[in-house]
Amino acid sequence: MSGIEVLADRLDSYLEPDQVNLVRRAYFYAEQAHDGQTRRSGEPYVTHPLAVANILAEMHMDHQSLMAAMLHDMIEDTGIPKEALVSQFGDTVADLVDGVSKLTQMTFETKAEAQAENFQKMALAMARDIRVILVKLADRLHNMRTLGALRPDKSRRIARETLEIYAPIANRLGMHSLSTEFEDLGFKAMYPMRSRMIAQAVRDARGNRKELLNQILESLQACLEREGLEGKVLGREKHLYGIYEKMREKRKAFSEIMDVYAFRIIVDKVDTCYRVLGAVHSLYKPFPGRFKDYIAIPKANGYQSLHTTLFGLHGVPIEIQIRTQEMEDLANNGIAAHWVYKSKDDVINGNHARTRQWLKGVLELQQHAGSSLEFIENVKIDLFPDEVYIFTPKGRIMELPKGSTPVDFAYAVHTDVGNSCIACRINRRLAPLSEPLESGQTVEIITAPGARPNPAWLNFVTTGKARSNIRHALKHQRQSEAIALGERLLDKVLVSFDTTLKQIPERRIKAILQDYGMENLEDLLADIGLGNRMAYVIARNLLSNDAPAQAEIIQADTAQQPSTEEAPLAIRGTEGMVVSFARCCNPIPGDPIVGFITTGKGMVIHQETCNNLAEHRGNSEKILHLTWDKNVSGEFTVELRVELEHQRGIIAQLATSITVADASIDKISVDERDGKISVVQLALRVRGRLHLSQLIKRIRALQGVTRITRLKN
Repeated sequence: MSGIEVLADRLDSYLEPDQVNLVRRAYFYAEQAHDGQTRRSGEPYVTHPLAVANILAEMHMDHQSLMAAMLHDMIEDTGIPKEALVSQFGDTVADLVDGVSKLTQMTFETKAEAQAENFQKMALAMARDIRVILVKLADRLHNMRTLGALRPDKSRRIARETLEIYAPIANRLGMHSLSTEFEDLGFKAMYPMRSRMIAQAVRDARGNRKELLNQILESLQACLEREGLEGKVLGREKHLYGIYEKMREKRKAFSEIMDVYAFRIIVDKVDTCYRVLGAVHSLYKPFPGRFKDYIAIPKANGYQSLHTTLFGLHGVPIEIQIRTQEMEDLANNGIAAHWVYKSKDDVINGNHARTRQWLKGVLELQQHAGSSLEFIENVKIDLFPDEVYIFTPKGRIMELPKGSTPVDFAYAVHTDVGNSCIACRINRRLAPLSEPLESGQTVEIITAPGARPNPAWLNFVTTGKARSNIRHALKHQRQSEAIALGERLLDKVLVSFDTTLKQIPERRIKAILQDYGMENLEDLLADIGLGNRMAYVIARNLLSNDAPAQAEIIQADTAQQPSTEEAPLAIRGTEGMVVSFARCCNPIPGDPIVGFITTGKGMVIHQETCNNLAEHRGNSEKILHLTWDKNVSGEFTVELRVELEHQRGIIAQLATSITVADASIDKISVDERDGKISVVQLALRVRGRLHLSQLIKRIRALQGVTRITRLKN
């Protein structure tokens, strides 16, 4: 019997006869189109699409997916256009083939940016029709099974790509069987020697374990019969890549991993799952804290099962998974099982809706990502979840990757909640926003209108959504702050030419923007604020003699010579990320200050006497004279060196004095100079020079303090 007839026989079990005939027709069309083409192994090319269709048939996929599998290389390899496929097989099949072709054209061997761009295309194709990725995964699986015909370097590249991209996607779509086969085949191609050694060790261990394994299996089966429960008990083999990863990541010896005996119990309905759980817990003692209920709270990819670990015969650990047959099929085929159980709405809605939700999240990440590399970094985090389950105050369950913090939770609830988050309560107690969350906790987010994300959050958030939204918000915040500073800097220079930005004619501004290749004035002002362009140069260009609009500028004759007296720019302390305070001299309100324009960073404020500015003092374009605004706000860092005599409790007294003076300690270090004197170095936060002098006065009043110095450089 030919290959297509064997497939047709298999399809008869779950498809209509006319649907099977459509799949046959697609096969004969592909056979004709690929006539004369062979694979690297020498077989006729059509054996590949037929094998891909067989893989999808094992998952009981619909006839359109199978037709697309037969035709998936058509557009790329035979020159037959998409329009021809539309006329022959309809829009849906042609769109699927086109989607798979676009994914096939992706070349991951180029630099990281290209790989990331391609991954974005994949995300979009998946969002349009999830079957595109299912056909692509089946195509990749057959290619992985036939890697032997390729050069070692090429097979290693394909294996790495499979382990990094395709296996996690299969896992995220709940397709466990596919994911584990990808991992084992990829492992074998990437590390052939390691794979052989672990495979041999597994074979040796299996022989030694056989007797005990059978004893446990028989006792579990007898326990079910005694309790009158229907169910079949299966031994569960750990796959090679899984063993390798556990050995590598958890630093466990092979014997430790193989000491665990794993079983799966398949039952008829959900109610029986819990009854079986009770039965096995009465047979063997359970490990405390090792029970997980993924039936009540399914994983993000739709996986459902009860997990428990027991102390078995001779104290060996036994891992048991208890699930229904539907859950077993969903665990193995994931989203593909949606087509098998399409008559049962609850299964479709559960598994399919979760996948849709994930894809929606992926598209959201794509919109907010600054670059394709940032996007792939965020999605890769999302592809390897080890979940914790958190409750909202109203009892809704949110699923987050392990290690998530309240900020991740806030962004999972809603982007606006994350952006305006200021504090949180975990189980009704106030907690830091950086505290890692644990399953079962109830988290309440406290928000405030006008609050903004903190750049420090990027150091502890784990979810792609939180990371991309924080970066997105900070980018916008930085942009608006840069525009405001740029406008102030440009106006300051223009005032010295006796004009202002508002007095410059519109068409002159447009001419300058055209010269710089910019679309609007905001972009130019942001560039000035970030230090990428000099305000003085822009001002001179705006007032340039060769400009036709120059005659219209108010006081044009005097505009070319700056005024001798230039009013210094006032610093308010609220300029944001584009104005920073130098750590070398730590200026505070009241200190004479200058601003140094740094490309890409904006303005850094130094004390006038700072040694680090010595080489730039003559550069009037980069150094600006500044003053403090009357209403300056915020806290500023200052460093003090305090010499004091050894006394019991003197450091505690020092800390108390600082607190009483309404200042806070950022950093403290103590050095012994000799047997009698200690030197304490402090980084404090104060409001200004007046506050600092009050603080120094209070410290000086302490008995034992011999000298106080403010550190500047």
